[in-house]
Amino acid sequence: MAASTEQAPAPAPTAASNSVAAEVTTEVAVPVKEVAVPAPSPDSEAIKNQEETVGDNTPNVESSPSVDAQYASFKEESYFVADLKESEKKALQELKLRVEEAIKNNEFSEPPPKEPETKETEAKEAEPKEKEAKEAETKETVTKAEEDTKEEEVKGTVEEVKIIETTTETDEKAGEAEIKKEETEVTVTEKIEVPAQGDVPKHEETVTPSETVTESVTVSAPSTEAPAVDTELVKEEETSSAPAPVDAEAPVEVTVTTVTEEVVVQPVENVSLWGVPLLHTLGDESTDVILLKFLRARDFKVSEAFTMLKNTILWRKRFGADNILEEDFGTEWNDVAYMHGYDKEGHPVCYNNYGAFQNKELYLKTLNDAGDRFLRWRIQLLENEIQKLSFNPGGINSMVQITDLKNTPGPAKWGLRQVTKKALTILQDNYPEFVARKIFINAPWWYAVMSTMISPFVTQRTKSKFVVARPARVTETLFKYISPEYVPVQYGGLSRENDTEFSAADGGVSELFIKPGVKQIVEIPATEVGSTLVWDIAVVGWEVTYGEEFVPNAEGGYTIIIQKVKKVAADEEPVRNSFKIGEPGKVLLTIENTSSKKKRVLYRTKVKSDQ
Repeated sequence: MAASTEQAPAPAPTAASNSVAAEVTTEVAVPVKEVAVPAPSPDSEAIKNQEETVGDNTPNVESSPSVDAQYASFKEESYFVADLKESEKKALQELKLRVEEAIKNNEFSEPPPKEPETKETEAKEAEPKEKEAKEAETKETVTKAEEDTKEEEVKGTVEEVKIIETTTETDEKAGEAEIKKEETEVTVTEKIEVPAQGDVPKHEETVTPSETVTESVTVSAPSTEAPAVDTELVKEEETSSAPAPVDAEAPVEVTVTTVTEEVVVQPVENVSLWGVPLLHTLGDESTDVILLKFLRARDFKVSEAFTMLKNTILWRKRFGADNILEEDFGTEWNDVAYMHGYDKEGHPVCYNNYGAFQNKELYLKTLNDAGDRFLRWRIQLLENEIQKLSFNPGGINSMVQITDLKNTPGPAKWGLRQVTKKALTILQDNYPEFVARKIFINAPWWYAVMSTMISPFVTQRTKSKFVVARPARVTETLFKYISPEYVPVQYGGLSRENDTEFSAADGGVSELFIKPGVKQIVEIPATEVGSTLVWDIAVVGWEVTYGEEFVPNAEGGYTIIIQKVKKVAADEEPVRNSFKIGEPGKVLLTIENTSSKKKRVLYRTKVKSDQ
């Protein structure tokens, strides 16, 4: 009797997932004998009972599968503005305007670095000191002159002011005037008659010129020659307190110098994240997706969301995140974390295996530079994963993270804990709302206790993304969210690294269930002589006996044992085998359920032509 089959999502094949060249593949309809019970749907109670849910580099990367709503257990929040609450719409609009203002003010740019001190800077700083020294020296000279004058003059000097000014010296004689322009240093002494008795109080007045000049005015007049004048007359005029009048008709040239200050206007920076512009006026609806991620990470508090966004942009510039895909870190950490396939909703899946740090050499290499190189490698892996996201309101905008806790280093590995903590901080602060679901597998007994303790401090929204599976339920847990053709073989799936025989794009995975104590035979037709028949088969939680044989169609033909009947342990990986068809016949896969639980069987087949 033919087994009931369920076709897995069939995504478009990629060049990397095609079979070897010059091979022609065909699907084979596989009859199954002695099926004790019909194959139930994947939502059967038996499967549900084996899933343990708690409230909350890249081998064989395949093309994204189509979304299967039947298995969609976590509904990602909508990025369509029309689906938002009014308060959320208002917060989004406020953040858009705040970002627009920040872009215009270049708030997303790092402040310019402080220029190092140069000889010119030192010279400028020394100028005021030299000026002060000269003023002090001049003052001393003036004081000395005053003392000398005081000794010579009977009536003493009361006030002396030293100024630098432009004076116009006028000589007049017999109605003729001579106007001369010169810049001289003049000492003006005011003498006051005082009684001989008592000391004379001295009063000094200092005129300090302004050091900052924004506009200078120079007054100049042409020289006019005149006949020689009497020397005594000139001396008499100089001692006069009132200046001589200047001819009003004399031509005066006035030159005004204006200092123009050059203002440098910095161009507005084009700010974007993961290739999406943040300026909403550009009309890209992907901008809403990015901004909503930051708003949701901060409970739609606009000020906090903007601060997080700004810090993320500045961190990416300092860290060089936009160019990190160009860096080469080798393959030493490929077993620590890697991308592998998609879930049933189309989210890319990333596996984290910290048990790999049990390798002492890898552990020491990771801590060699305080973990900086490892952190850059981990961010590069994440940026590669982000390249698969659409950032469209109706598209896939997050991923699934699977963390294997098996053999995870304990608290004694203090250095590794510090590096891991630093990595988590970077991811939480700069990659908001990028995880649709977080699945922990091979969780030890103490993990459930720890989860219970921290549960009150975790929001319900965060806990709804967490799933924890004990070692006995790893495969069933993953199959609930990920199709078997995308689950790695080490976790009970059918996906192998660098697989040249099958690809997830081939689809065609069939499944059936075997009751306790029942033997079931899967028949695979082998009629194309000269071709090779290939098959994969897996039994979830094996604990069965399994054997393979070829039976020819011709009467009196000899049966060929491909695989002797043996007992398969619970932790065995799926079986892959092949058979070169020499004559028409069939391959029989025999599974006997010797356990007390119903078993789930998954298998797929392919015929490869050698021509």
